[in-house]
Amino acid sequence: MKKNYASILIVFAIGGIAFAQESPSPAETTSPTPEQPRSPSPAASVERNVPLRFVPPPMEGTISLGIFDSNGKLVRVLHREAKIDNFTIDENALRTIWDGKNDAGEDSPPGKYRARGYMVAHLKVDDVGKVESAPEGAADHISVKLVTNPLVSDTRSVVDLGVGFDSKGSFLKTMDGLPLATVNPGTNLLRVVVERDGEKVADVWQGDGSSVEHFRVSNIDKMMAFDCGFFELR
Repeated sequence: MKKNYASILIVFAIGGIAFAQESPSPAETTSPTPEQPRSPSPAASVERNVPLRFVPPPMEGTISLGIFDSNGKLVRVLHREAKIDNFTIDENALRTIWDGKNDAGEDSPPGKYRARGYMVAHLKVDDVGKVESAPEGAADHISVKLVTNPLVSDTRSVVDLGVGFDSKGSFLKTMDGLPLATVNPGTNLLRVVVERDGEKVADVWQGDGSSVEHFRVSNIDKMMAFDCGFFELR
């Protein structure tokens, strides 16, 4: 109680000092300085956090979730190969937050957006070894049949999977750019191509300019799509 009382006294004392400074004495004859506009403090900035909730697909695996604009362009990889523990677990749903920024850390313009993603089961990746070159039939994408998600009305049954690479290595991704599963954490890559080998297997070749490595990825058919729906960013 003494501490609270002392705090109140300090507040009033500061307020009294401020009041005294704002009230010029009668002896002052100088004209008041025009008040300058105040710049908004960081605390006054508008919060743009958007809560997202979704029912996780009934399958074990990792979750990749992206934010797409009204034209279907991926603006933010919100979660990449995330585990369930990376989300807030609500009753019968998982929850996460988008801060309204794109992958470059810039504020996204107001408008309509959509959050959607994939649950990907554990993929088996075998290192086949180094080869002279990738086969001529290898391309930048393949079509994979998805496992139907019985909890949503999403009718997507096939997804076109591409391959990409960054500082973390090579990975399977959707053709609109959402990373789904790491193939190999290699570095200094210059080219990655892929080819189907049956319903459940994909062959990936990655090169760094001096050598080409061949990897075989199994269980690529164990994926489910899910959708968080549309929402408005203000």
